[in-house]
Amino acid sequence: MFRLQGSKVLAVDMTGDAVKAKNGSMVAYDGRMDFKKLTGGGEGIRGMVTRRITGEQMTLMEVKGHGTCWFADRASEINLVDLRGDKLFVESSNLLATDSGLRTGTSFTGLRGASQGNGLFTTTVEGHGQAAIMSEGPAVVLRVSGQYPLTVDPGAYVAHQGNLRQSFQSGVTFRTFLGEGGGEAFQIRFEGDGIVYVQPSERNSIAGDV
Repeated sequence: MFRLQGSKVLAVDMTGDAVKAKNGSMVAYDGRMDFKKLTGGGEGIRGMVTRRITGEQMTLMEVKGHGTCWFADRASEINLVDLRGDKLFVESSNLLATDSGLRTGTSFTGLRGASQGNGLFTTTVEGHGQAAIMSEGPAVVLRVSGQYPLTVDPGAYVAHQGNLRQSFQSGVTFRTFLGEGGGEAFQIRFEGDGIVYVQPSERNSIAGDV
């Protein structure tokens, strides 16, 4: 159902089914399509209230019909993620689309969310189906194992999945070496078994500076 045309455009072939996508990300379609704005990131009133309280911003639309719809957002690179009953944790600004077999929600992330000004929650996607996530520049998929934990700069973090534990450690961020850091800084440490998606460009936020 999901396929890439190049690295920056998502094509979704539909036969009467639906897809949830970032509001305003449709760039073209053929056939017959209906568009509906979803409140609360598609989670209804409860989701809308939760996201408003936490500051986690995600506005989605539902696209349903017969034909092909193409999605893109600011020429961002797109990665396809196959979920088989597991859960994907992703920054809301990096989520482009999910198919109808997946549920979106929110999850507590603690310090990282608060320091970035995005509240204390991040977006979750779970179930069976495909999701499309975006990154500034080609995403790098890094493996985490029991023998090899991974440390990530918060501004470069995009998403993660698998049996991973997050912790936050104070100290030097990668930006500090360039003289761009200020105040107390932190990094995200992942331990366990899973994968982490990072981007080669840091989002515009205070990120690792507390």
